[in-house]
Amino acid sequence: QVQLVESGGGLVQPGGSLRLSCTTSGINFSLYTMNWFRQAPGKQREWVASIDNVGNINFADSVEGRFTISRDNAKNTVYLQINTLKPEDTAVYYCNAIWRGAPGYDFWGQGTQVTVSS
Repeated sequence: QVQLVESGGGLVQPGGSLRLSCTTSGINFSLYTMNWFRQAPGKQREWVASIDNVGNINFADSVEGRFTISRDNAKNTVYLQINTLKPEDTAVYYCNAIWRGAPGYDFWGQGTQVTVSS
């Protein structure tokens, strides 16, 4: 069975930092592009960042300069470091794994809540 489990969310004050983790099982992790998405209350889900199987990284314009994505293939885990948190970062953050070599290899976690409030 394929499983993606996010962790590391919580309540933090503006200006603080969090590191989110997504640990996977049931996939050949090193072959997958990993993405982070987020969904704020009342808004559509938006893409945040990605890191592909050879380490290429991309960020959404809204988070460039504050967020860092990384992966540890030995641990089958992808991370999202969030610095200088703002109230507008409040959302459920979701981990996504996708293999572009064939259709149907696209998986999601359950999400972890990040709340930024003073």
